[in-house]
Amino acid sequence: MDFQYSKLVKGMAVLVAANVAMPETVEAAPVSTEQPNIVFIFSDDHANRAISAYGSDLIQTPNIDRIANEGAIFENTFVGNSICQPSRASVMTGKHSHKNGVTDNTARWNPNQLAFPKLLENVGYDTALIGKWHMRPTPVKEFGYSLVLNGSGRQGTYYQPEFVDQKGKTTVVEGYSADVITDMSLDWMKQHADSDKPFLIKIQYKAPHTPRRPALRHLTTFKEHVFPEPTTLHDDYSTRGDHAQRAWMQLYGMGPVGINAFPPAATTPERKQVREEWLASMNPRELKKHEEWMNRMNKEQRDAWHAAYDDINVEYWEMQKDPKYARQRGNLTTEQKADRLSYMYQRFMRDYAATVLGIDENVGRVLDYIDEAGIADNTIVVYSSDQSFFIGEHGWAEKRYMYEEGMKMPFLIRWPGHIEAGLRPDAMIQNIDFAPTFLDSAGVAIPEEMQGKSFKALLEGKVSDEQWHKERPAVYYHYYMHGAHNVPRHDGVRTERYKLIDFYSQNGGKGEFELYDLEKDPYEVNNVYADPNYADVREMMHGQLKEARNKYEVPDDVFEVPYVYMNRKERRELGLIKN
Repeated sequence: MDFQYSKLVKGMAVLVAANVAMPETVEAAPVSTEQPNIVFIFSDDHANRAISAYGSDLIQTPNIDRIANEGAIFENTFVGNSICQPSRASVMTGKHSHKNGVTDNTARWNPNQLAFPKLLENVGYDTALIGKWHMRPTPVKEFGYSLVLNGSGRQGTYYQPEFVDQKGKTTVVEGYSADVITDMSLDWMKQHADSDKPFLIKIQYKAPHTPRRPALRHLTTFKEHVFPEPTTLHDDYSTRGDHAQRAWMQLYGMGPVGINAFPPAATTPERKQVREEWLASMNPRELKKHEEWMNRMNKEQRDAWHAAYDDINVEYWEMQKDPKYARQRGNLTTEQKADRLSYMYQRFMRDYAATVLGIDENVGRVLDYIDEAGIADNTIVVYSSDQSFFIGEHGWAEKRYMYEEGMKMPFLIRWPGHIEAGLRPDAMIQNIDFAPTFLDSAGVAIPEEMQGKSFKALLEGKVSDEQWHKERPAVYYHYYMHGAHNVPRHDGVRTERYKLIDFYSQNGGKGEFELYDLEKDPYEVNNVYADPNYADVREMMHGQLKEARNKYEVPDDVFEVPYVYMNRKERRELGLIKN
């Protein structure tokens, strides 16, 4: 495929009704009773702000935008636990982490629990998952067919990705991960073209998860581009607890792998010297990782990468000798941190945006096939990501936190005849709502144990935003992976206007609260928890938090010491897991 960014931008449709306030109710479209196909496209760490349908000033994503133009885009979609595996488990089960058992990235998935694909199979659906699963163990019976990324911590690799099937057989496929996943997904859909059975396919990309590796066609797309810095890039965290300053998420501290800085090829005496110095400076683990990455690519790919990056990487190597750009986290002055942060942000964003383009192009391929196959009118198409991502906001590149960029996730959906084109609901939905909505759309009863609720009626104009808000005044969040990336364990609630976060693991278990007025402080830089003017709000939000914990049956013991994050080896030694 010879995609060009200019071709993507050319002819891009303008988002319908992007700045138009929605009425209390919308006229319902004619509704078909036929069971719809469901094409669920899921990426990893795709920030809302890197989707042009959300008003991005960073990148154009015309194919993803097309789903919004022809359907709906939700401004307020929230993850219940902002990290890869827990989000995926909640999508599958319609339940929060403490109920489905996947509280963090070391927890095991229980394949015997109730999950929406099996319920769809029970009413005649063919089901498939192709791409990133990430959870452990790999699927065996959750789908009629599955082929999931393997290796690199079950994340998969961008080049020559390895896949594992339901029988445990592994296969390495030549090519770029997003392209290969799409090829496989289209092949599966084509095999079902003549079937009378409806289908569900989950197409799940690794991108733009770290280490971000753009496709060859986009290695230089943004090489000279200068991205606007987010308002909070140089946040000083002055109104928050010290956890924010200590979190291992700062862009200025990101290592060379995070920005694709690697030793150049020895094509000139100067570059040969840099290469030798650089390789000699690597510790054994870094050297092994570098060799694995380079050996993963074929010669054409390695040559393309060196051609695209060697000049800026020689520059990077020389810059490290200047204290202004040195990586040492604890020894940088405020000015040095700011200089390094601005530099790292540009390098990070160029790779991030280029990787996003690869997703958008492949979303376009899926949409084109659906149209060509003549099944668009009875196919639900969803684009989402396991969570949004801090792409420079607060100086970070991660997720985990309950702040807006970590808690939100994109959600765009198209369903002709059911969703008015250009719909832009303001209602707050969560990833626990996806499964109930898919089941409801297929005419399947929603199990009582699912904690989410269907928003099908909201999409069809039978329920207004205001009615939804009355039924759900707040959404609940709980991050369990205490200590990972030095982020403390915390939970909280978000209403339309306010957010209360309880960092209950701080201060020796005594806790630490933060309160934000999102109307006055949308960037969350002013914690008003101690402000006497917010006394009534503080009391109200504590009530909302207590109500949410009770509603979702959060057990008391999760708030008790010890709750220090343990890795898999430590859990195994304590007998908490068997393998």
